[in-house]
Amino acid sequence: MKTEQSPPLVHELIQLITHGNAHAPLEEALEGLRPELRCQIPEKLPYSIWQVLEHIRITQWDIVEFCLSASHQSPKWPDGYWTAPVKTVDDKIWKASLAQIQQDRERFLALLRDPEINLFKPFAHGEGQNLFREALLIADHNSYHIGQIIIIRRLLGNWG
Repeated sequence: MKTEQSPPLVHELIQLITHGNAHAPLEEALEGLRPELRCQIPEKLPYSIWQVLEHIRITQWDIVEFCLSASHQSPKWPDGYWTAPVKTVDDKIWKASLAQIQQDRERFLALLRDPEINLFKPFAHGEGQNLFREALLIADHNSYHIGQIIIIRRLLGNWG
């Protein structure tokens, strides 16, 4: 099935990735976050909002690169997907991370919109993955970690 034959399916995948449907999109989860809370780790949690955001960025980038190239080498799990805690993250670094998340999202959405790509055809590389599965993976993975961001914000007294 090519995407040109299933615009409603592609539309729903794009909506799921960009708007969340049943969960908050990343932009909403980060709206109003005070900069001094970016790197604060709540008691009994192993990570900060910054670390979760970077994990989203790294993982989404890895998925997109995997879809685009058989020669892509994924980072080593788990160290390559999680950053070490830091005391602060300035606006420039924060905005660069958000920009890469957006750019990689757009690169992936371009794949979904490509009428020449069969959503269900396994990639020539990998272990049977296809674009449809990878779209669900991005949506599922990101929504899980966006939920963590919201929980951290609640624990830090900066949500709702």
